[in-house]
Amino acid sequence: MPTTYIMPPAVHNQIVSAAYRKRGFTAEEAEAAARFSQITAWHGIKTHNAIKALHLDEHFGSKAGGCVPGARIEKLPSKYRAVQKWNANRKLGQAVAFEAMNTAMQLADEFGVGVVAVDNAFHYLWGGGYVIDAAQKGYIAYTCCTAALAEVVPFGGKYPTLGTNPHSWAFPTQDAIGYPICIDWATSTVAMGRVQQFAREGKPLPPGCAVDEHGNPTTDPNKVKALLPFGQHKGYGLSLIDELYAAFIGGSLPTIRNRWDKVPPGEKGTCCFFFQCIRPDAISCDNFAQGRSQIQNVKKVLEDILGHGNESCMLPGQIEAQGAALSQKHGGLLFTRAEIDEFVKIAREGGVAFDPATLKSVEL
Repeated sequence: MPTTYIMPPAVHNQIVSAAYRKRGFTAEEAEAAARFSQITAWHGIKTHNAIKALHLDEHFGSKAGGCVPGARIEKLPSKYRAVQKWNANRKLGQAVAFEAMNTAMQLADEFGVGVVAVDNAFHYLWGGGYVIDAAQKGYIAYTCCTAALAEVVPFGGKYPTLGTNPHSWAFPTQDAIGYPICIDWATSTVAMGRVQQFAREGKPLPPGCAVDEHGNPTTDPNKVKALLPFGQHKGYGLSLIDELYAAFIGGSLPTIRNRWDKVPPGEKGTCCFFFQCIRPDAISCDNFAQGRSQIQNVKKVLEDILGHGNESCMLPGQIEAQGAALSQKHGGLLFTRAEIDEFVKIAREGGVAFDPATLKSVEL
């Protein structure tokens, strides 16, 4: 069984925050980055933790011009009171996303629903973290974004012109089942972060996920040049939704996004975000069978779905809830040896003294 190392959240956040501060980000931005990375690790998310976040910033962010430390959000005029429109000015994606989701919740408190559209953004990483946080506060939440790069081949094509383009929903079902249901996925068969994780761990990819530089199928994560959409035409359509949202918001050509050596004058290479929160009572028609309350009705619906011999089926969000429970049980964030080795490098960058020998470990 693999050895897993337990990192106290305070140690993790100090390391991550220091690395962002070293790169010129403000204390507020560094805190948002560390908080977000803690949420991902707490829920057992390996594809979008601090290692991925700093890798993204390294290659496409503050060192490439795609993300501007200390940038300020410009809140644009909107004739719709339940909708806000922002120009993020390439501010750190995690900081923008936390503020946007909080704003969507505030709008929902007033209008029943709240929407925030964000232009000129830098990628916010794992959308599930933001919607789970909102669902835990009682909201039905949704977000989508255009991924950092066009890495996905459209169904029937051969050249990557789409992002991995995730969709993330969460529902406040903790009173019904103990945790928020979270439906969150990249629209590619796997996320590029998963490819990077498998490369770190020396593991092959499942068949049907990716192609090499010649367009041939490959399971070697080190040879991956492009990804395939999940569900063929269905994943393609879902990926297209993100690109269309972005196109309506202000996003430009996917194939030059974050490829700063290929963005011509007058074009845009930034990402776009979309956030929506709904108050559950705002959509209740108050006519639940057998006199049930809204949450009792939700619970009954889920019981019916998981009944009839389906009792062993999992609900979306259950894996993340189990990850959080495991972190809670062991009192910290759980990382592999390969991940700890990466944190040693991150700590060195930020000038933080970090000795992995001080960490407790557990066999999982």
